[in-house]
Amino acid sequence: MKEEKQIPFLSVLEQLFTADPLPLELLYRLSDMSEADAAGFWAGWTAVADERRRVIVRHLADISEENYVVDFLPVFAKTINDPFAPVRIASLDGLWDATNVMLIRPIIRLMQNDVDEEVRAAAAAALAHYVLLAEWNQIPVHLSPTIVEALLAEYGKPETAVAVKRSALEAMGAANHPRVASLIEEAYDSADSDMQLSAVFAMGSSADPRWLPTIIGEMQSPSENMRAEAARAAGAIGGSDVVDALANLLMDEDLVVALAAVEALGQIGGDRPTELLQGLLDDSDFEDLHETIEEVLEEMALLSGDVDFDWLDVDED
Repeated sequence: MKEEKQIPFLSVLEQLFTADPLPLELLYRLSDMSEADAAGFWAGWTAVADERRRVIVRHLADISEENYVVDFLPVFAKTINDPFAPVRIASLDGLWDATNVMLIRPIIRLMQNDVDEEVRAAAAAALAHYVLLAEWNQIPVHLSPTIVEALLAEYGKPETAVAVKRSALEAMGAANHPRVASLIEEAYDSADSDMQLSAVFAMGSSADPRWLPTIIGEMQSPSENMRAEAARAAGAIGGSDVVDALANLLMDEDLVVALAAVEALGQIGGDRPTELLQGLLDDSDFEDLHETIEEVLEEMALLSGDVDFDWLDVDED
């Protein structure tokens, strides 16, 4: 088959910046742009309407979450300073797996100084990934205090909006810092239901089994949001102690809660979670869960190395 000829990059930009509807397939051409292509992109970018820029960057963020081959980081690194706040938010979301430590201080500045509350919250959330990277020694450990101290300072300001406090607490959950556990406890004991949700999220991020009794208790909360958050936290911490409680949530009347339980069991893995999930595949009463269960079981099999490739019809030659 003759290889399809790519359209010139300038034509790609013209369509991305003006065509209706937006040609989503052409967004992939923004990955790994050459120096000349990047210059052309930025030359035309400022003339693109605000909403169009938001849609483009939001799609790039969504693509990067599903496709590990593309690299839109050079785009996000600049658009975090876009004059339109929703573009900055989408750009920060796109940095969910970034490892470039040069972005840490610009993100901190956005959390501290941006005029838009949602941008500040998104910036705090983006720092969570760098906290984890430092804990896993995937970036220099000496960077962790800079990040965590900035989060602590923002969290501690009386004027900081609740949305920003929530993101900051969630970002600090994984940090090995003496103040984090007490902040989680204070947030959980507060009268603010949103802060309580973030506290349970941070419990899961900490991977500390000390929180399991609280998390298991919240799986019986009257709030479906809390039950779902507790399921996610249980999956993040893991252990056989939470499997029975998660099994009960598979029957939850709220679909989001049940799906969270499915994914949590997938994270924990092992024989019993596998049996529980496989058993539901044969029950039509759980049809709404089947697609997610199949995806989770496939991922579990891949991680365990227990994959049957006999179905592949491969020519031995």
